[in-house]
Amino acid sequence: MNGTITPLTEPAAALPAPERPARRTGAVLALARFEARELALQIPVLVFFALYVGLVALRMTHQEGMDDYPVLHVVDRQIQTAPLLFSIALLICANAAALRSRKHGTLQQFGVLAMEPWRRTLAHLLSVVPYAVLTAVVVAVEYTREALKPGAIGHGSLAELAVGPLGVLLAGVTGVLLARLLPSPFAPILFVVVVYVLTVVASAAGVSDAWVGRLSPVAFLDVEGGDDPVPSDLLGRPAAWHALYVVGLCAVLTCAALLLAGGRTRAVRTATALALAATAAGVIGQIPRDTAALQAARKTASTTPQKVQSCTTYGRSTYCAFPEWDGVRDDWSRVVDRVQSAAGGSAARTRLTVRQRIDTSGGVEVDTSLASSTTPAEVTVGTRWGGNRVPEFAVGVASVLVAGSEDAAQHLCGARPVTVMWLVLGTDPTPMSTFKNVRLDDSATGSGVVLTPTDGLLLSDQQTAVVGAMLARPRAEMTARVKAHWTELTSPETSTAEAAKLLGVSAPKGAEACEE
Repeated sequence: MNGTITPLTEPAAALPAPERPARRTGAVLALARFEARELALQIPVLVFFALYVGLVALRMTHQEGMDDYPVLHVVDRQIQTAPLLFSIALLICANAAALRSRKHGTLQQFGVLAMEPWRRTLAHLLSVVPYAVLTAVVVAVEYTREALKPGAIGHGSLAELAVGPLGVLLAGVTGVLLARLLPSPFAPILFVVVVYVLTVVASAAGVSDAWVGRLSPVAFLDVEGGDDPVPSDLLGRPAAWHALYVVGLCAVLTCAALLLAGGRTRAVRTATALALAATAAGVIGQIPRDTAALQAARKTASTTPQKVQSCTTYGRSTYCAFPEWDGVRDDWSRVVDRVQSAAGGSAARTRLTVRQRIDTSGGVEVDTSLASSTTPAEVTVGTRWGGNRVPEFAVGVASVLVAGSEDAAQHLCGARPVTVMWLVLGTDPTPMSTFKNVRLDDSATGSGVVLTPTDGLLLSDQQTAVVGAMLARPRAEMTARVKAHWTELTSPETSTAEAAKLLGVSAPKGAEACEE
């Protein structure tokens, strides 16, 4: 040994290999799943999603007569606003989740992690996607139930159905964006208040009726209050362009949140450009074009519907409808046959023309009163069917059988209104209930207005009393008397008191003031 000591040296530590893109993507997805589960545990999200599902279930289980005949191109827009409160809850909770680290003072500790801030933001953005998917499932279930009903009318639009789930996605993305833009817990509440105020102001100013109103992600539509649907080709609503606009809006806000978080990669910049292009295309696509042709089509459907309708003959009568209502004509024919079976004389063999009519002079899908037709033996039917619309249509049929036309039936007096009501109620399975439902005041006593698809029928106290007395007698007996005295009962010269004597019921007291 020479006494020389050879030092032992540690080998240099190898540098860590750069993280692979697949591993980064997996980390983002793992964080997104965690944040989605955290959102599911938030009370506002749970409560308002449960309320949303409960509202849909309530609408599906508690339905009235007209709900048996849903107009599908109305349904697809009605269900857009149902998840609105859930969207607001998701916006607030997604915002709170994105601000969690700031709230707990752990923001600086994220600096030592391998995941960049913009990837954490991307995870928060992805965490709201499952809630949009859940909303899409609820929308699909509700719409499918309506579409499978035997009386379903028309067809819905996939683009319109997508707006509800896209609105939920947009709300969640907006919540994350606000966290990066205005990192304050009050920002989402202030945002919701401002949007609500702008919506109210726009509605009051009539902006929602203009094409600018289409820039609202959701169609605020009120057709459940009695408004009348129109054929879908008269709506003039570019549903596909609107859906593209909402998709583009979601993408633009997503890219804005990533850019604010420092994600200025080539992929993010490219996605931003594509999102802006899609949004712009959606806006431009919704600008009204060829409005003159649309207005002309609406006028044609209102004033000369026979040009755009098809007709089918059932029995002795002809039924003309807009194409989307073809399946309802069989229901109309059953009502006509039932009413006509109680008539006497030539009315029992009259060939009627039942024509569907709309009126767009005051706007589209508004509650309008159709003018009485002057065409002999023509009966008007609207675009709503089921529920009270059935006996109202029956009154219109009976009025034409008695008076000859709707215009002549506007001011019936004496025995003729009594005869009209017997044709309707004498063949009805629940005559007294129908009598109340078909009257404007929902009563079966006193004077009142009986609703029809056009102008109503006036009933005096005396006429109402005679109708009530007839309903108290055996149906077969009254039907036989009406047919036996049909000529006298449909004569304008026969008074209500004389009609009571012919029918074998007590004559009403008091003078009757009526002029035809």
